Formats: sequence, structure tokens, C-alpha cells
Amino acid sequence: MIKVLVADDQAAVRAGLVLILNAAPDIVVAGEAADGEEAVAQARHLRPDVVLMDIRMPKLDGISATQELAGVADVLVLTTFDMDEYVFGAMRAGAAGFLLKDVDADHLVEAVRTVAAGEGILAPQVTRRLIGAFAGRRGAAPAGPPGLGDLTPREREVFACLGEGLSNGEIAARLEMAETTTKTHVSRILGKLGLRSRVQAAILAQETAAGGFSGSISDSGSPSGS
Repeated sequence: MIKVLVADDQAAVRAGLVLILNAAPDIVVAGEAADGEEAVAQARHLRPDVVLMDIRMPKLDGISATQELAGVADVLVLTTFDMDEYVFGAMRAGAAGFLLKDVDADHLVEAVRTVAAGEGILAPQVTRRLIGAFAGRRGAAPAGPPGLGDLTPREREVFACLGEGLSNGEIAARLEMAETTTKTHVSRILGKLGLRSRVQAAILAQETAAGGFSGSISDSGSPSGS
């Protein structure tokens, strides 16, 4: 079962989310929180697989709470607001995904499953915004990200695929390797680049390409062994 903690300062919203999630056969809501401080405390105590996190909450906002939960649980941000400061703030804080509250029940449940499986997810509106932001910054970065030179040729290929938003299964199919091997490569990439989530890796891959360093990622010749 996937254990979820629901954090939202509006009781009616929490009740609706709990109802939707508990209706799924493989998900159980282990706890609820009405503010960011409670969300952090509950997550540390309950050790859920996923924290469904609102951004605007009293005592401690969702972005700050997400930062504190690094290594404790994967955070899926669910908010009414898609403002840039919230989108980029949540991603940099290490959120594994970002959805808007107008998402339907089926997509919400599937997003929780995706994040629990160790993959990232972004609302389509957010994805378009990220792509637009990076396109506008093309050529602006003066150097590649720290740690990029430590990636093996195969890890650079996987890194580039993360930048395209591909899932582990899609990366495995493209690079002709086992999905378990893909997960291992993703984990190593996060460690070498000092990142908390694959969504952060995807953003960094986009920034790298925007800075004119796409060759550093993809100019590795034929695919190396996995």
C-alpha cells in the first residue's frame, strides 16, 4: 500500500482529497496536517511514501516544509496557484511533482502512484511554463552545472532523457537497457549533481541545454553499455 499524508489548511479540501485517495485500492491516507509545521512533524513520525502538500499554509509554507522533508518522503505539491515563484520554488525545494487543484480524481491518484514509484510529474501548464522559461534563457548560462563532468557517458544520456521528461520505462526503451538499470543511473545522477529529485534533474538538464551545453550531454557517441 502507498501511504500518503495530506497537508492542506482548508478542512473541506483535505476531506475531499482523503476521500479520493482512500477510494483507490492501493493507497491509504496515513495522516492529515493543517499547516506546514504539522506536515513536517507528521511526516517524520508516520514516514509516508508521499506527502500531498499545499503551498499556502500557516506557520510554515509548503515550499519551506518541502525543503525540510528532503530524505523523509517524496512531496507532490498540489495548489491553486501556478505562479512562477511557487512553481520554481517548489521544484528547487525538491518536490517530486507539481499539480494544480483542478486536476481530476483519476489523474490525482495516478500522480500519487507515479511519485511513489520514484518518478516525477508536472502539470501540463507547468511543463509549458518551464519550457518557455528555458527557451528565453538560451545561451545565458556561462558554464555547465557542477558535477556534470563526473557523469559517465551513459549517465549523460539518461540525464538528457530526464530533461525531456521521460519516465524510467521510456528511458529504458530508448537506451535499450533494463528499467532497474535506469533507476540506478538516475539515483547516481542525483547523487553526483547534488539533487533531491528527478524533477530537479529535469530542470537542470533543461538549463544545461539552454546554456548551449547540449553537446556535453549528448555527444557521447554510440550508446555505451549499461
